[in-house]
Amino acid sequence: MPTSDASTTDTAKATPSGGVQSLERAFDLLERMADAGGEVGLSELSASSGLPLPTIHRLMRTLVACGYVRQQPNRRYALGPRLIRLGESASRLLGTWARPYLARLVEETGETANMALLDGDEIVYVAQVPSKHSMRMFTEVGRRVLPHSTGVGKALLAYTPADEVRSLLGRTGMPAATEKTITTADGFLDALEDVRRLGYAVDDNEQEIGVRCLAVSVPDSPTAAAISISGPAGRVTDAATEKIVPVLQQVARELSAALASSGNAS
Repeated sequence: MPTSDASTTDTAKATPSGGVQSLERAFDLLERMADAGGEVGLSELSASSGLPLPTIHRLMRTLVACGYVRQQPNRRYALGPRLIRLGESASRLLGTWARPYLARLVEETGETANMALLDGDEIVYVAQVPSKHSMRMFTEVGRRVLPHSTGVGKALLAYTPADEVRSLLGRTGMPAATEKTITTADGFLDALEDVRRLGYAVDDNEQEIGVRCLAVSVPDSPTAAAISISGPAGRVTDAATEKIVPVLQQVARELSAALASSGNAS
């Protein structure tokens, strides 16, 4: 005998994928809030999702009670602080998942391999596998740097609208780490154009004199991510770049596919 009618259990129905409808809808609303900048009204969510207001209100009330959403004084809803802990844990795991791919980069290129994410206005390194050379580059996992002086920063921002890039650079400033650091917004936007044209980014002695880095973004990553190799400028030459970039791009595609498939496990 049913314990409740369909009108009160619509969000607990199974979906064609075998999932739970209420969960799928709740996560869809969270993603829509993130896409909207983190704060929305119920009517906006209803218009974008196609769900009726009573359903959205019920889901949002549950998310508020769990701390994943908070209601603002203006009655709009914002992403809640409990999501931060989930995001930080997921970022650490992303680095763990990436390590076998970074190890392959080291084997095939001979240089130190890194993975970095865009966290707010900063780049944070979440994984690294060091080169086997006695002279090698080392970046501490967890280190934060500004995007304008790094290859991973260029790779991560390459397809960001120019006005958003200018706003970010305005907030962070563009201090010179070396005499080769790009220190103007126009210069950085020109560098991003080069990334789009070439398919990879270069840090040519811009973060540290004597060091060159090559970087590519990870396509369709659940959060904006890039992988890179870094080594002495004497080894990461233009000739070496021609051989290294295809390996970087292939590993990025394979990592992307692995991340996508991990989300579809049954």
